[in-house]
Amino acid sequence: MQLFRKKLNLTGRIVIQLQPDGICAARVVYSSAHPVVEFISFFPFGSATPAATLEKAAKELHAERYECIHLLNTHEYQLLSVEAPNVPVEELKTAVRWRLKDMLDFHIDDATIDVLDVPVDKSAANRNHAMYAVAARNQLIEQRQAMFANADFYLRVIDIPEMAQRNVAALLEKNDRGIALLSFDAEGGLLTLSHRGELYLSRRIDVSLMQLGTSDAELKTGYLERVTLEIQRSLDHFERQYHFITLSKLQLAPFAAVTELKEHLAENLYIPCEMLDLTSILDCVKVPELTAPETQQRYFMALGAALRLEETVL
Repeated sequence: MQLFRKKLNLTGRIVIQLQPDGICAARVVYSSAHPVVEFISFFPFGSATPAATLEKAAKELHAERYECIHLLNTHEYQLLSVEAPNVPVEELKTAVRWRLKDMLDFHIDDATIDVLDVPVDKSAANRNHAMYAVAARNQLIEQRQAMFANADFYLRVIDIPEMAQRNVAALLEKNDRGIALLSFDAEGGLLTLSHRGELYLSRRIDVSLMQLGTSDAELKTGYLERVTLEIQRSLDHFERQYHFITLSKLQLAPFAAVTELKEHLAENLYIPCEMLDLTSILDCVKVPELTAPETQQRYFMALGAALRLEETVL
């Protein structure tokens, strides 16, 4: 979903994400080596409204300097897999909209739609393939447009976590092999499987960051087993559907209790499982606070969205 209007004197991009307790802002600049994190900022809501907090952030961040990427949260959109329609590119969104009319939990006329293609095996290019459709309520999109405009942010792009995580995964790929990446936040887990910078499979896992951090040993074991089962099923499906891609490993995005999860997954998966440190793929010299796993977890998706490179969509 891209939103355009004319604006002059811009010096780059900034990502804004509304989290349950405040607003995350991040800016990344590509360099000849690792992408450089220019800054990260968090603006807690406290007793203020999200709109008032966004206006405060705009002033402190000098919003007039940047075009803005806004990252939606999980509950604000639906990501659905559909069979790719056999139509010209210019008719694609219309054709997908028709297919989505019975799949959404709200009326199709109230939906803003975008599509993400899933590449096929080049040796079997004529076979039907899937693509992802992103659907969000028009009302939400319009509210966010107004909210950002009132705060004087130039809202250029609305993005989703799956694509932000795909951007991080692209920096982890080696030797032409695919990568699985797993992250958690207050809303649950997100598993993405990607190859050559393309998202092939995405799965939501109904286990939150808070649940994984519980001190109740019995409950924690149950959550770890649930996560493991979901990953096993997803890997099996991926292997059947995309047999032409070999996965190198599963990377775990940083959070406080990641070590226990890593140990549990390593015992139960057939691919290696490793913990990700963002400082290994990003230049964080300007933001030394990003060495802490808790800080990396908070800004993980915002930084991923800030890595966005593509300028056009279908």
